[in-house]
Parts: sequence; structure tokens; C-alpha cells
Amino acid sequence: MSELVNIAELFGKNVFNESVMRERLPKSVFKKLKQTIEDGTELDPSIADVVAHAMKDWAIERGATHYTHWFQPLTGITAEKHDSFISVPGHDGKIIMEFSGKELIKGESDASSFPSGGLRATFEARGYTAWDCTSPAFLREDAIGVTLCIPTAFCSYKGEALDQKTPLLRSMQAIDTQALRILRLFGNTNSKRVVPSVGPEQEYFLVDREKYLKRKDLIYTGRTLFGAMPPKGQELDDHYYGVIRERIGSFMNEVNRELWKLGVTAKTQHNEVAPAQHELAPIYTQANLAVDHNQMIMETLKKVAGRHGLTCLLHEKPFAGVNGSGKHNNWSLVTDDGINMMNPGDTPHENVQFLLVLACILKAVDVHADLLRESASDVGNDYRLGGNEAPPAIISVFLGDQLEDVIDQLCNTGEATHSKQGGTLKTGVATLPDLDQDVTDRNRTSPFAFTNNKFEFRMVGSSDSIASSNVVLNTIVAEAFKEAADILEKAEDFDMAVHDLVKTLFTEHRRIVFNGNGYSKSWLKEAERRGLPNITCMVEAIPALTTDKAVKLFETFHVFTRAELKSRAEVEYEAYAKVINIEARAMTNIAGKQIIPAVIRYTTRLADSIGKITGVCPEADFSVQKELLLETSDLLSEMKTALAELIDLSENCKMIVDAKERALACHSQVVPAMERLRRPADILERIVDKDLWPFPSYGDLLFEV
Repeated sequence: MSELVNIAELFGKNVFNESVMRERLPKSVFKKLKQTIEDGTELDPSIADVVAHAMKDWAIERGATHYTHWFQPLTGITAEKHDSFISVPGHDGKIIMEFSGKELIKGESDASSFPSGGLRATFEARGYTAWDCTSPAFLREDAIGVTLCIPTAFCSYKGEALDQKTPLLRSMQAIDTQALRILRLFGNTNSKRVVPSVGPEQEYFLVDREKYLKRKDLIYTGRTLFGAMPPKGQELDDHYYGVIRERIGSFMNEVNRELWKLGVTAKTQHNEVAPAQHELAPIYTQANLAVDHNQMIMETLKKVAGRHGLTCLLHEKPFAGVNGSGKHNNWSLVTDDGINMMNPGDTPHENVQFLLVLACILKAVDVHADLLRESASDVGNDYRLGGNEAPPAIISVFLGDQLEDVIDQLCNTGEATHSKQGGTLKTGVATLPDLDQDVTDRNRTSPFAFTNNKFEFRMVGSSDSIASSNVVLNTIVAEAFKEAADILEKAEDFDMAVHDLVKTLFTEHRRIVFNGNGYSKSWLKEAERRGLPNITCMVEAIPALTTDKAVKLFETFHVFTRAELKSRAEVEYEAYAKVINIEARAMTNIAGKQIIPAVIRYTTRLADSIGKITGVCPEADFSVQKELLLETSDLLSEMKTALAELIDLSENCKMIVDAKERALACHSQVVPAMERLRRPADILERIVDKDLWPFPSYGDLLFEV
């Protein structure tokens, strides 16, 4: 019981949350700020100084010396610039600790030094950070000391979004407006706001830090560029949900406590399928908080790992041959008075509002499958999608037997008269109770699966921000809601109109529904027959951002301008080419300076042994040694040829000026060349003496944690 009390006291300890604000702010100021947070109204500038003063006093009492505007540029990670609370010393020489409303609301950063895709030139440096008061400020405690972190949006001098948060907040406004229109159609006048609720599951690997520091590929790229599979992988399924080892448990314990202090509801933890792989999942919260919290989770995982002599790998595919890591984005729509718009109830065939919401979501995903696929694109995900429990690159929707049956009834007969119900699961053991059986199974191969009262978008990569996916989900569904509301608000007979609209939407977009095995080859053919896009890599996905369809969508709902979309496409092309270039250079460096010299030492030792045997015992059979020497020499020659080819191709790609063309060349030429260099090296690792191999093996990394 004392542990529960301690956790309760610990939770939110470092957050300037509602209870702290209620205690420290005047009632009138607290009321105005709370209204801004809950209703999405504009912040009253007159209260900023009062809030800033209270926030500063609270932070200083907790040991803070600095504050920072904490924001999320298009780098995939967070950014911050620290300023102390020290102001100009007084006449008595003593320092004054100040923090004004202006400093709270607005900061300035060098906008030209972050990825902008051409929105900012080098000489156009000014950018602004703006306080997002819907995400509470928090204190971060680490070796630097205690820092007050203020979540902010980041935009250019001209107002263009240069970050992940600004478009997310815009998309949340869009879905709120259109979802309320749907609710009003069904007579709901009580709900005042609809908020996307998100729960991201974070997968990650942990490896021993000393071994990590001996792997230059992990240091430079976050993944192993070389590596032969060990004798044992994940084939026994014994790591998944297995007993957590004490070293890992100690790490998880500290991670939980650090996150609880930050108000992050870390709830579920377990071993994942691959050896050395784990998962952490929080409780659902509103989308912009979920995005912030996920960034805190990733930062905390990496920080705490170092304290335990570990390194946390967030790359989507740090090890070839075992499961990669994803970030399942669980998404639903919840009103301010607690109504989940995706709750089908016990009899979904009778729940017309739910059926309309579902039909609109299917339409949104079908029409904008390319955008949804693009939202989960990053370089690491190219190595993950399509296998090892990652969803395929083809977007489809899993609904389960019950909802698919309701859709079939509506499309085939025009009426849905019943809903399949779950049964009772009998275990066959007298001492075990009978269990209520869910009405449908789950499908782990589906990229977009309905799971009781939410959709689980399983494509997002483990290192990626969840902001992009939620921006797209919010906006495409807002569009579908708007188009439905435009029709139904004009209807003379609402009941007939909504029935006909639901049937029409299901009929036109049921092609996106697939409950089968997403890994099967037959699904590839079936998806092609249905006309579903199969976008297999990041560079093929990026063009979806700048189609006329995408521009119209995002400009209609004021989420992105055409210029902002073009800039994001440019940023992604540049990021792809730069990452592949770094990987290629790391490979050539490791191959040329570590692997090839090690193999030469091995062949020299082998040749010397053959010479010694011949001199001492000419009649001895040394055919095995000769075979090994020939095989190793052939592989070494293959590796040398592949190394030269990779150097030439990567240098040629760097000379291409156009970002898109450079990214395409990296994908079509450099990536295959990297595979050709890796192939002989991984075979050589199985041959060369372990004491000669220049860095820890997969077995060392995955099983010696």
C-alpha cells in the first residue's frame, strides 16, 4: 500500500498542472487559462505575466535555474535553447530572478539552421516559438540541473509552420469543428468539443553500452550495417512476454518513475518478440499531449539507459533477421463529456451515428491511402515494413467479423438487421471460469485495424514522431465528416438520408476492408485487383504530399499551405539522401578500416599455417585449410569490388543537385550497393576467428545484455 501512495505522490510532481495552477494563480487568472485550455479559445495576453511569475516561482522552488522553449522541428527530435532566470543585477549587486509573460509566450530561434525545405534561406534567420498552453510546462532533472521546459510551436518569421506541433494543433481544430457537426445532426447539444485521443505504444532495443561503443555502425546510424545472425534468434518465441531480467527491470523501474514525475502515464511494459527488444505503452490522452509525451518517453529511454550501462536503440530495424520496432498509434475521437465516437455498442447495426463515423473513416482512408502511407514514412521504416510483425506497405482496414458482416448486410440487402455476438470460451478446466469471448479476433498484419473502440495505425516507425500520422488522420477524417455533414444538413428526411449515405459510402469504399493475412502473396495480387496503392519505400511515398488532392485537402482545413507541403517534401527527400549517404560512408569506413584488415590478418594466419604444415609434414592433407583460404580470398575480392562500387555510387549521388533526384538515386543505386557489400562481409564473419573479428557480433549484442 505504501508503494501505491508513493506512486500517487510521485505522479505529476514535475508538472505545472491544473492542481498547481489552481493553488498558485488568482482565481480569475486560473479560470481564464483553464477556459483557454479546455475550449481552445485564444489566450488572454493580460494574464501572461501572472502565469509566468507563478510558473517561475514554482520552478525556482524546485531548484530550476534555467527555462527553455521546448519544440519539435523537422529533425525528428526535440530542440531547446536554455536561458537562466537571472536578470540585470540590482544596485546592491544582488541578482534578480525574472521571467515575464512575453518570455513565456514567445521565444526566438534561428529558423534557417533547422530543416525548412526552402521556406527559410540562410540569411532569413528569424523564427519564433509560441507557448502551447494546452500542454503543461514541466521540469526536467538531469546532469544539467533542473530546467523549466515550456512546450511550444515553432514557425518562421512569415508564419509558416517549421515544426510538428503547429500542423497538429491546426488539424485538431479541423476535426473538432467537423465532428461537432456530426454530433449535432444526431441531436447532441451537450458536447462542446471533440478531441483526438491517442495512445502510442513504443518499441525499442537495449544493448550493452560497452559493446555499442565498439560498433561504429550503431553509433553513426542507429542500426547494424553488418552482422551475421547468431545460432539462435527469435524462432523459439521465448523472449516475448518472458520474465524481465533484473538489469532490464532496474532500467524500466527508473524509466517509469522519471515518466510519472513528468505526468506521463507509463502503464504497460514487457519484453517484445525479438531478443533485447521491449515495449512501453502509456494510457491514452489528447493528441498533442500524446505527441509531447512520446517525445519525453524516447528522451527518457535514452537518458536512463546510459545510467544503467545500456544504450537504447530506437531505430526501426537495428538488426537484420529479427523483428523491427514500430510505434502503434491508437486513435479515437472523444468528446469533452466522455463520449467515444468510435464506440459501436453491443448492437452496432442499430448505432447509426457509429456507422456514419465508420463509413466516413473508411472513405477517408481509401481516398487518402497514399497520404496515410506517407505519414509513416522514414528511412528506417523502409527496412521494417512488410515483415516480422510489421504491417505491409499496402494500406487496408481490418474491421473484424462483426462489423464486416454489418457492412455486407447493408451493401447486399440495404438493411442491417443484426450484429454477430461474442460467445463463451470454455477452457476445459473445471477450476477455471468460462470467459466472455470477443466478437472478433485481432489481426496483427493489418496496418489500420479497428480494435473495439479505436483504430490502431501500426505503420509508424519507432524513432518517428507520431505527429505526422495524427495530422493526416485528423484532417482526412475531418474532410469526410464535412462532406457528410454538408449532405445531411440539407436533407429533408434525415433518417432516410443518413441510411442512404452510409450504404453508399460502404459500397464505394469497402475495397479498403481486408480481414485476411496481410503478409500473404495472394493479398498483393488481390490488392492490385482492388486498385489499392502499394507504396514500398519512402521516396515513392513522398510525392503524395504535393498532389493537387493533398494540397486541396490541407488548404481547405488550414492545416498546411501549398508552400508548407512543398517544403516538407523537400525536407524528406533531403533527409533520405543524407541518411543513406551517412550509412554508405559508415559502411565503407567499417569495411575498409576494420573488416578487410581483419580478414587479411585471418588469411595471412591461415596461409602461414599451411606453409608451416607443408614444411614440417609435406605428406599432410591440408585441403580444408586450402578450401578455407580460397573461399575467404574469393569473398574478400567480392567485398573489395563491392566497396569500390559503393564509394563511386555514393560520391556520384552526392553530386546530384535536385533533392528528389538525389533521393531516388540513393534508393535505386546506393541501397542495393550497400546490400552487395554486406553479403560477403556477413559470410566472412561466420568464417573468421572471433578474436580477429573487429566488433561485437549479433549474439554479443542481443543475448549479452
